[in-house]
Amino acid sequence: MSSDPFLDLRSLLLSISYRMLGSMSEAEDVVQEAYVRWRGAPREAVESPRSYLGTIVTRLCIDRLRAAKEVRETYVGPWLPEPILSDVEPGPEETIELADSLSIAFLVLLESLSPLERAVFLLRRVFEFDYAEIAEVVGRSEASCRQLVSRAARHLGEGASRFRIDRARGGELASRFLAACASGDLADLLSLLTDDAVVIVDGGGKARAARQPIVGRTNAATYMIGISKMATYITGIVPAAINGQPGFVFLEGERIDSVLALDIASEGICDIHIVANPDKLERIARELEDAGRAGILASDIRENSTSTADGRRKGA
Repeated sequence: MSSDPFLDLRSLLLSISYRMLGSMSEAEDVVQEAYVRWRGAPREAVESPRSYLGTIVTRLCIDRLRAAKEVRETYVGPWLPEPILSDVEPGPEETIELADSLSIAFLVLLESLSPLERAVFLLRRVFEFDYAEIAEVVGRSEASCRQLVSRAARHLGEGASRFRIDRARGGELASRFLAACASGDLADLLSLLTDDAVVIVDGGGKARAARQPIVGRTNAATYMIGISKMATYITGIVPAAINGQPGFVFLEGERIDSVLALDIASEGICDIHIVANPDKLERIARELEDAGRAGILASDIRENSTSTADGRRKGA
């Protein structure tokens, strides 16, 4: 424990803010603003630093989400959150719910909630605030907060269970997925996808991307093989955990071209999320550089995948 409660709570505050906003850069701005307010607050007036700071960041996030509504509605193509590098396995102090709530699929699902519903649902179901704390944070009664959580859960419905990652199979399926795309092995790729698999690409009008989700196993597989064949400019691929999901960072020389995350359920790969909007890739570029992560040569993957596919066909 540090002498400043803010430092002890910073990780929690950043986690709440990112899940609320879907942008780590915005989340850091919110936490910084909360720190400024914390520094100016009379300590004797703060009974609970967690409730006090949780209130500040949550209300700031609600305000930002409301202000961003018009921007999101005019966004070019599908909107996806800013991807971040993170461990596939939750840390020793993380609950499964907290780890899984980081997934891109779950963050996209939260977009269907109002800012207030999103805040109350996250504080209760993910961060395990009690209802008395939540009521203080959002300025509602405990009964109202209970109703908001129930309404949000009903609204999310069965989709809330689809974000759970099958970690045991994740690495294997991700490797096979990459190989099948690189080799153009449609049959193998189809075997990896669920019937209702979806490809969602966020280019934000600044990168080539499908303007609508690609829905269904055959459509998704055909699309992925098609863009893989066209992406001859990709020079390197870095396997990485993206928002706790198996995924890859695609490089064009020294530049990050796009980031792909796979949402994997027990029956296979159900969602493929690709972020190509360059505005959302700056953080990952810095993190890869700081970590000294090296990529696999894309040419080697294409050559090995093609050889494997040829061998499989000859043995069939």
